[in-house]
Amino acid sequence: MAAYSNAVSRGKNLTDELFNLKLGYIKIKNPIALAPMGGITDSQFVNDNANDAGLVILGGYNLDEDTKIAAIDMIARGREEFIADDAFKLIRDEIKAVQGDSAIAVNVRSTTIEPLLEAATIVKEEGAILELDAHCRQKEMTDFGTGQALLDDIPKLSEWISKIKETGVLLSVKIRGNVVDDTKLVKQIEAAGADILHVDAMREGAGADLKLIKNIRDSTRMFLICNNSVTDFNTAKEMFSRGADMISVARGVLDNPNLISQLVSNISTLQENVGWYNAAKHVCRGEGDLRGLAYCCLPVKPCPLHGKLNELGYTPQEFADIKRDFAKGTMLEYGDSTCFGSLVWCCKISKPCFLRDGVLETLGLSDAEYMNLKRDLADHILKNAKKPITLTDE
Repeated sequence: MAAYSNAVSRGKNLTDELFNLKLGYIKIKNPIALAPMGGITDSQFVNDNANDAGLVILGGYNLDEDTKIAAIDMIARGREEFIADDAFKLIRDEIKAVQGDSAIAVNVRSTTIEPLLEAATIVKEEGAILELDAHCRQKEMTDFGTGQALLDDIPKLSEWISKIKETGVLLSVKIRGNVVDDTKLVKQIEAAGADILHVDAMREGAGADLKLIKNIRDSTRMFLICNNSVTDFNTAKEMFSRGADMISVARGVLDNPNLISQLVSNISTLQENVGWYNAAKHVCRGEGDLRGLAYCCLPVKPCPLHGKLNELGYTPQEFADIKRDFAKGTMLEYGDSTCFGSLVWCCKISKPCFLRDGVLETLGLSDAEYMNLKRDLADHILKNAKKPITLTDE
């Protein structure tokens, strides 16, 4: 993909051409999202703080009487929550009130399926995304069996997902990590038909659980939004490099109203310069997810590569063959002077290598074009794996 012109002014809305993010009927202009915060993230908050975001998530909205009762109790002890006599009218009005060109999602809670189906129909009609809240851990909600309590009833959660998807709505499911067996949970959510997984990568102590993000990335091909403690670009980059397709910010925006604009500017610059904004880390360092196989050299010595190949069902020879086959007819086929005779075996552009860089200069291949090819190679390796990384057919 051609890099966006450096003449594009920072702070202005960028078009979706730079990132080319599309999910069903939704186009997303960049991979920065505003996460839902009960009682806070309404259309006014979005218009004041998140016009530059690729995705804004309104809510969470309480749809039935039980969740409204829970919300009232939560407000009584000092939390903020949304309560409306007609939650469905509120949802439609709030979607319409969002200004700008950000994609819109609506986070909802209910103790029964029927209100979720009604909300899904409205959200679909408005061209937005529905987000099912399986995340809220407040006791008032979990006592009614909603929010995080859904993680303890995967069959019920899966049934709800399947029924909601029958409406045709794009569906995100927001979960909290490190509550149950995350790999099993994620596979069941995908098998039920969800389009997006929104993960609060929470761990005990400070900061996000980056290992959890990597493990979830290796467990699913769903579009992955990651959240927790994103307060600057460095923390966002760490999530992106473990496999997040998008990161979401919540309370960081309350502390810094310019946070979303800053993150959008930073990730746009990275995409222009490097091409693969959420490029994986190297597998050999133990930090890279399966996408990092795109950088791996020939499997001729003991290293973590072999464990990753086993996860996907590749023999070393099959791995070598699939990379060589992909390289044919592309610029990755060249590079006689590199370690293994082809750019297809070369590492991430951020790792210094005068041999690789010399070939790129000779070919007139930019860093971004090189990394875009590596991204496509990673997709090719995963799609042709003998052991699917999900419970669904690819």
